[in-house]
Amino acid sequence: MAEAVAYKILLGPELARLEADGRFDGAPVDLADGYIHMSTADQLGETLARHFAGRDDVHIVTVDLSVLGDALKWEVSRGGALFPHLYAPLTLDAVLAYGPLEYEPDGTIRLPVAG
Repeated sequence: MAEAVAYKILLGPELARLEADGRFDGAPVDLADGYIHMSTADQLGETLARHFAGRDDVHIVTVDLSVLGDALKWEVSRGGALFPHLYAPLTLDAVLAYGPLEYEPDGTIRLPVAG
């Protein structure tokens, strides 16, 4: 895959754990499945709608895929699409940016940017 980044959706306490510990071992669904679920920019909206609708305190983490090495696998998931799955903890050194879920005036997701 040519994607340079992917996105992990975290709730406030999960983001706090990433910040405090320098790593995130996974949400309950990640731990049950054995990998950390992530989405591409194109997949993010549907992931939010399916799994985080009506939730408060939602945050988007931008992950640099180039530092994940062999722990990153692109696997078929929803609708036959390839999704990025991380078979290791998500560490802060792989995080480019993060912030609360926000929307642009046109309703698209505002992706976090560093700096």
